[in-house]
Order: sequence, then C-alpha cells, then structure tokens
Amino acid sequence: MLAFLARRVSAAVGTLFLSSVLVFLAVQALPGDVAGQILGKDATPDAVAALRGRLGLDRPAWERYADWMAGALHGDFGTSLVSQRPVGGEVAAHLANSALIAGVTVLFAVTGSIVLGVIAGLYRDRWPDHLISTVSLVGMSVPEFVVATVLVLCFSIALPWFPAVVLYGADASVGQLLPAVWLPALALAVVMAAYIVRMARTSVIDVMAGEYVTTARLKGLSSWRVVTRHALPSALLPTLHVIALNVAWLVGGVAVVENVFNYPGIGKLMLSSVQNRDLPVIQAVALVSAVVYTVCNLAADLGAMALDPKLRTRGRIR
Repeated sequence: MLAFLARRVSAAVGTLFLSSVLVFLAVQALPGDVAGQILGKDATPDAVAALRGRLGLDRPAWERYADWMAGALHGDFGTSLVSQRPVGGEVAAHLANSALIAGVTVLFAVTGSIVLGVIAGLYRDRWPDHLISTVSLVGMSVPEFVVATVLVLCFSIALPWFPAVVLYGADASVGQLLPAVWLPALALAVVMAAYIVRMARTSVIDVMAGEYVTTARLKGLSSWRVVTRHALPSALLPTLHVIALNVAWLVGGVAVVENVFNYPGIGKLMLSSVQNRDLPVIQAVALVSAVVYTVCNLAADLGAMALDPKLRTRGRIR
C-alpha cells in the first residue's frame, strides 16, 4: 500500500513539474511584447526597454523560470502587471469564489449522477433507463454556456428567482455570492452529470452480470444488499476516474460559465488576464489548474485502492 502510494505521489509530482515547464513556455511564447502593451503604442523604444529590464523580461528564460518556481513553492507568484497587487492574493480570492460553485456542483452532480446511473443500470432497457439515457445524452451534447443561457432565460427573466449576473467583486462574502451560485452550479452540473451517468450505468450493467453477484443472489441476499454491498463498490471503480476528470474539467468549464454570469471566480480572472496580457496571473492560474487536475487524479487512485482489495494486496502478493 505504501509503495502504491509512493508511486502515485511521485507521478503526481513529476506531472506538476512538467506542467509548470509547459505553462511557463506557453505563456512566454504568446505573441506580442508585454512591456509594449503595458505602455501603449505611443511608448518610445527606450521606455519599452527600461520596462522590460524592470520586469526581468530581458533575462534568460531558464533564470525567469527558476525564480518563478522558487517563488511559487513559497506561495509567491509575483506581482500583477495590471493591478500591481500580489498575484497569490488575487488568485486565492477568486479561487475561493470558484470553489463555492465547484462544491455545490460536485455535491449535486456526483450524488445525483451516481443514483441515476445505478437506476438506469438496474432497469436496463426499461422506461427509467430510456428516460435517464436520453436526458444524459442531451446533457452531453449541449455546451455549458448554452445551458447557462437557457437557465438565465428561464429562472432570471421569465421567472425572476435568481440574479442573472453578479454585481460584486472578488472580495464579496459568501452571503453576497450565495444567491448567484445556484444557476452556474446547475449549468455545470447538467453537463458534468451526463458523463458520470453514462459511465455509472455501463459499470452497473457489467457488474450485475458478474458471477459473484449471481452467487450472492443464489445465497438469498436481498436485492438491496446485493446492490449496495457487492455491486456498487465494484461499479464505482471505473466511475471514479470519470468523476476525477470531470471535477478537473470544472476549472475550464467554470471559466465559460463565470463569464456568462459575470461571477468573480478563477475563470473570469483568467479571461481578463489573457485580455490584459497579465503574464504572472496567467501562469499562476494555469499552474493552479494543473494542481487541481493532478490532485483529482491522485484522489481517484486512492479511492480505487480503498474500494478494491486487489490493489491493496497486489504488492504483498508479489
């Protein structure tokens, strides 16, 4: 078990290192000159050169990467070129707001999709299966910004139950943001749950056809116990990685949905930073996204190990 955990953690650290290199190189390869954009088109070459020196843009790329990573390991991502404030504080404030949406989305999407997937698998080729499969297929086909727009039309304009846009900044309290969280979370949950439902349904069908489920039934166990004690843990194994990928997808999906609702989260910060060529913020947000993706996959591996005894005993058998 410890060897399995050590391998997964080592792989996660290596993935984060490669991600940091790719993020840095991709941001540095963006067209245009940052100093020239900050000063404007009327800036003189001497002023642009002076600002490039002050920002450290005239130094070799490997030196800038080393300084950036050294600071990032201590939580210091530099200073925003636009707001002149520490990048770490800005990213943390926006990330906390996005975490509010992500938490509500995961709570409803994961719980609801697993329940619906199990129902669809248990009632295969009957009307519950057909209904759930059709709805999930529609959810997979419609982009999240279309779902968000439809929700605004239905629940902000036709039925003014929720605000269409957020008028607060990144320093808003949870109480101020809470009324505006539900529509973005619902838009993301619809798209996210569709994939999990399909995988959970397929897994339940495969598991219920297994020999050990048949044996459990022949022993006289109730259908509820067969499903909860024998079928569901095995059916969740392949579903865990789909859940992890969808939770990591929330970072990108939130960027689109937050822009629709003007929500002050990490996605909106990324879009505004790209528009303003705020390189330190872009690098920090991209690295945070890589961390979220890696942590989600690591959590899925650990969850699979907890559910599957074979993974826990494989090392001892060898």
